[in-house]
Amino acid sequence: MGLKDMGHSPWLSLMHGLVLALGGGLITWLAHDRFWLLAGAVSGFLVVAPVLATSLYAMSRAIERKEPVNFGLLIQTWTRWQTQRFNEPASYWCLVRFGVLLGLAGTGWVMTSSALITLLTPEPVQTPMDFIHHVVLSQEHHVFELWLVLGGLLAAPVFASSVVAMPLLLDRKVNTLQAVLISWKTALTHPLPMALWALLIMGLSLFGVLMLFVGLVLVVPILGHASWHAYRDLVDTSDLAERTPSQGTL
Repeated sequence: MGLKDMGHSPWLSLMHGLVLALGGGLITWLAHDRFWLLAGAVSGFLVVAPVLATSLYAMSRAIERKEPVNFGLLIQTWTRWQTQRFNEPASYWCLVRFGVLLGLAGTGWVMTSSALITLLTPEPVQTPMDFIHHVVLSQEHHVFELWLVLGGLLAAPVFASSVVAMPLLLDRKVNTLQAVLISWKTALTHPLPMALWALLIMGLSLFGVLMLFVGLVLVVPILGHASWHAYRDLVDTSDLAERTPSQGTL
């Protein structure tokens, strides 16, 4: 279903993937000789990807409603939040607030990852080969295992908090706390499908990164559109008021 939505407006969808690919490339260029920072920065960058995919959810929502899908829809998605200041003060800036929380989580992981690698590895980690030799293949300090465990401890609650929260905030009149609680309820109610979905997201994202970020051009729109359909299948929104496009989305 994600592929079908992407095929509806391929250039607009692929543009989202291109933006994230360029962002990943920029991070790599800035930290190419500091892999102790790059490893955390790239993985932290993926933490905030659900926010960056907001307009992909809006596109899938419009396709579902048989509404026009064009560049104007993308502009509206990111700019018409100001009307909520007066119409819906309880949910004003709800997506922005949630995006800030994800950004803080990503930043926290970058700092934790960088500190862990620099403090516990016996040699400086400046290049990918240094990371492989001194972190991944090291049998003395188990830094890589600890790095994975800490990453998982961060990723699990972030995933549970955001798996349906972003499209829900776009679609219905809920505040950030309500969206997070519904997202956690969804994850706990369907643990096996959610675990599989998390593995698919992680695997496809890793594939995109390993393809020198070029793979993200295709992966990001597929996952973004598919996330909308996952939300629609998992969350009963019959008792939640609809957030119409004219009321803004952010």
